[in-house]
Amino acid sequence: MIGGLLALLASGLLGISDFLGGAISRKTKLVTVLLVSQIVATLAIIPRMMFEDPTVNAGPALLWGVIGGVSTAIAVSSLFKALAIGTMGVVAPITSLSVIVPVVAGLFQGDRVGWLLALGLVIAIVGTVMASGPEVKSKGVGHGPKPIILAIVSALGFGVANLSVALGSAFNVTTTLVSNSLVVLIIYAVAALVLREIPKASGWSLVGIIAIGLLGIAANLCFALASTTAPLTVVAVLASLYPVVTVLLGWRLLNESIKPVQIFGVISVFVGVSLIAASHQ
Repeated sequence: MIGGLLALLASGLLGISDFLGGAISRKTKLVTVLLVSQIVATLAIIPRMMFEDPTVNAGPALLWGVIGGVSTAIAVSSLFKALAIGTMGVVAPITSLSVIVPVVAGLFQGDRVGWLLALGLVIAIVGTVMASGPEVKSKGVGHGPKPIILAIVSALGFGVANLSVALGSAFNVTTTLVSNSLVVLIIYAVAALVLREIPKASGWSLVGIIAIGLLGIAANLCFALASTTAPLTVVAVLASLYPVVTVLLGWRLLNESIKPVQIFGVISVFVGVSLIAASHQ
């Protein structure tokens, strides 16, 4: 039960973070958003080393942290760019398919799937896609295939990143998250140097970027802790519901339209989550 709640919390935090990332990247250079938010995230997670010895089972945790860091850097940069140039209601559902990677891995690890859980998983995944309004052929997309391609890349990246965090956290949560965050920071810093971009942000944009970093690392921590207390398949699905939050914020704050299929999708998501929760009582 606690694992499920943590996974849902991770989903909510990530949904807000992604919305802010996409919205701010429409006005601020992507490198600035990525680098500054990651500096904040790294500074926020490092103090955790005072509460958990990072040297315990450090080897495998470090390995998965590095793999997850590379995947996260690719996933987040692709997602923010896709959200900045495309329609959130189309980009978000594609990235939510990242859940397939850890779910398949969880099944291979022996996670048991009863009929109630299986039904909940299917409804939640389908509902998440529908809630984001995947009208790829409609005029609402209007940006060609680039946002779609970036969203697919992001989905694969997040899938590998989430799996890596879950596997590394089984050995040491702190080492996994700190190494993950440092690798992402290094990649973004190198990108800024190569592109010769000097991060510049002020006012509400800076506040938003700081929020992205804090929300992102909080989501990662919740996901990592959830993966140590609940089956990976369940945690992965519950944590993948963030597109619902992103789409609702886009509709409310950016005036992006929500169609009937999206409303039905939101309802389906809640039904799926209820079934998943009921299967573990």
